[in-house]
Amino acid sequence: MAVNLQKGQKISLSKEAGGNLTQIKMGLGWDVAGSAAPTKKGGFLGNLFGGGGSGGDSIDLDASCIMFDDNKQPIDAIWFNQLRSKDGSIVHTGDNRTGAGDGDDEVINVDLTKIPANVKSLVFTVNSFTGQNFSTVENAYCRIINGSNNAEVARYNLSSQGNHTAMVMAKVYLHNGEWKMHAIGEVASGRTFNDLMPSITPHA
Repeated sequence: MAVNLQKGQKISLSKEAGGNLTQIKMGLGWDVAGSAAPTKKGGFLGNLFGGGGSGGDSIDLDASCIMFDDNKQPIDAIWFNQLRSKDGSIVHTGDNRTGAGDGDDEVINVDLTKIPANVKSLVFTVNSFTGQNFSTVENAYCRIINGSNNAEVARYNLSSQGNHTAMVMAKVYLHNGEWKMHAIGEVASGRTFNDLMPSITPHA
């Protein structure tokens, strides 16, 4: 049974998963406000861009992951321009600009066994690359999936509507040898993760 997180809450991913976690998937999703969006059942990012990518409902939202060391210095970034971390531990499934089709749109896979020893946190963000603000977005969430059995470990539902164009969603971090998750949910503005760094770094 997945844990439903509140803003600011921190949990142990391995304890919630019932054992040692080696592979996780981070999925982030939304609906377009007022759209006749189908219910998301199987997809991490089902209908992420709303309206099946048709007409004016389409929003190009992009998920990113930034790797930080103990000194809160960025080491690497995984986003639509670099789908794989330099060390190979994190792989982005790719940019979906239309939201067409069923199933998973954008998912970030993390192999925890390959994360370099100097990496202490992974911060996940979402940006509206096309510039629309989140007043057109509802039902935003992010969730962690156990990559070994595809079971949902934790979910964080956000109240996301507003004039911002981005959000610092969550952090997965190493504490005393244990991987944990911190639900952040801080609004920000920018078209790519680079624009968000002043908002991201304090959470690293």
